[in-house]
Amino acid sequence: MPVKVLQRDSNELKLRIIGESHTSLQLIRSRLDAHDSVEYVNYFPGHLDLDDPEFYIRTTGKKKPEKLLQEIISQITTEFESASL
Repeated sequence: MPVKVLQRDSNELKLRIIGESHTSLQLIRSRLDAHDSVEYVNYFPGHLDLDDPEFYIRTTGKKKPEKLLQEIISQITTEFESASL
């Protein structure tokens, strides 16, 4: 998943996530939204054929948004890897 950083501050992060769908972004957004250190999180899909989605995170300042995003993605990855069919 290629990512372009659009904005980075001490407690805010805005990314353009290239080639990702609503499904994966909604999962990440919902997990971040449930986290105590997140003040606001959302993604903006833009035009389906013309725009790559943008993802925005604002934390309370207790954790850096980059670190928190990495933790959440790692947890999701572990859950999918441990699923047995």
